Amino acid sequence: MRKVLFIFGVLNDSDIDWMVQAGTSRRIERGAVVIHEGSAIDSVVLLLSGKMAVGVEGVGEVAQLHSGDFIGEMSLVDSAPPSATVTAKSDCTALFIDKKKLQRKLADDVAFASRFYRALAILLTDRLRATEKRMAYGTGQGLEDESVRLKDELDIGVLDQISMAGDRFDRLVKSVAARG
Repeated sequence: MRKVLFIFGVLNDSDIDWMVQAGTSRRIERGAVVIHEGSAIDSVVLLLSGKMAVGVEGVGEVAQLHSGDFIGEMSLVDSAPPSATVTAKSDCTALFIDKKKLQRKLADDVAFASRFYRALAILLTDRLRATEKRMAYGTGQGLEDESVRLKDELDIGVLDQISMAGDRFDRLVKSVAARG
């Protein structure tokens, strides 16, 4: 849920409306592969409900995704094929937004692009910090070091947007469900 707050705290209501209109809702059965490591993708995916696993060949499962997580966003940013495989761990619902349509929107609407890329930057920064903490600091890191963000601590810049962010995500989920 934390990532939902980051992303939807930055985006505005018209951005959410555009995503609902531009995207296609899909049900994904448990065990289905949504993204194959190394294979090009044509959509950015917003997980609306359920849980997915992120796996890397030769390593295994490296992360789990929950409602509000974006999938395929790294390939949108750098155009490289996905570096991991994403598989549904439960029945899921997701909103698929065609990359070409999204890229046109980003090119045509500078304000949307600014908000969208800021949201992605926050999301990717949070993910990188979590990875660094797991790899470099281990689990023995104490609370004495104020530079280490606690697991559930939110950036002060998004605290005032929490309620609005949750409401926006709920509205998006309900709007997608209403469209069928």
